[in-house]
Amino acid sequence: MTTFTESYRASEIILSEANGTLSRESVTIVSGTAAFPAGTVLGKITASGKYAPYDDDNANGTEVAAAIALDAIDASAADTLCPTLFRLAEYKADILQWVGTNDAPDQAAGLVDLAAKNLIGR
Repeated sequence: MTTFTESYRASEIILSEANGTLSRESVTIVSGTAAFPAGTVLGKITASGKYAPYDDDNANGTEVAAAIALDAIDASAADTLCPTLFRLAEYKADILQWVGTNDAPDQAAGLVDLAAKNLIGR
């Protein structure tokens, strides 16, 4: 029998959020960004104001965690809008997604950045 593994669903990471849409923002993922799953930590590119996966080793603004993607996105061909958990919310920390270059210290720094935006992992 074949075993299938289901990926995380859109918005599955949310535990609680502020009323209405206060916790959410739609951001632009920069063109050329490879596909990533829901729950990926994002950073904001300083020069363009667009977003890409957080990477603590970068020096373009994405070294600061700024949001959590609520849906799987593929912006490899063009800029793409992405719904995000942006402020004032609790999320499931154990299903947060990181790019492969983020080791434990990088992830810890990202969690501090998210906490500064009142995005709290549980």
